Amino acid sequence: PYVCAVTEQGLMNGVGNDCFDPEGTLNRAMLATILWRASGSPAADGGSFSDVPAGQWYSTAVSWAQQSGIVQGVGENRFAPMDSITREQLAAILYRYTAKYAPDATGNAASLAAYPDAGSVSAYARDAMAWAVGNGLINGIPHGKADYLEPGGSATRAQVATILMRYKQATA
Repeated sequence: PYVCAVTEQGLMNGVGNDCFDPEGTLNRAMLATILWRASGSPAADGGSFSDVPAGQWYSTAVSWAQQSGIVQGVGENRFAPMDSITREQLAAILYRYTAKYAPDATGNAASLAAYPDAGSVSAYARDAMAWAVGNGLINGIPHGKADYLEPGGSATRAQVATILMRYKQATA
């Protein structure tokens, strides 16, 4: 149902040949494009990331996200648009988006102490991950008897569709 919802709302498109590829990983350019669409596809001047050339399907979206303070680079003036989005990057970007467009919804952070890998969440993403967990956007992934955050793990397109619909409910 979440995949249907994000496609019906025009937030996510397929990957070609009438396929959504739910188990495929979402890349950084795709996430910027989704949030750009959610914001009404506003115009944006060229960004400054050296690896985001003009004229690509994601160029305007990444420029908008950079100018809005929603995305940051990965260092050395690079955005890495084709890199898979990690779970902690997803949380950080959604948190920045929320701070800008729905600041009243930035509360409800939760402790990450219950997750055995909580210490592996990068410093830049700790508050965002606590917010995402506290608002039910990101849940742990079961491994044996424990759930793990897997902050450096990639997010599938289906997982992102689910997180986006949870996000819409949490910020409504």
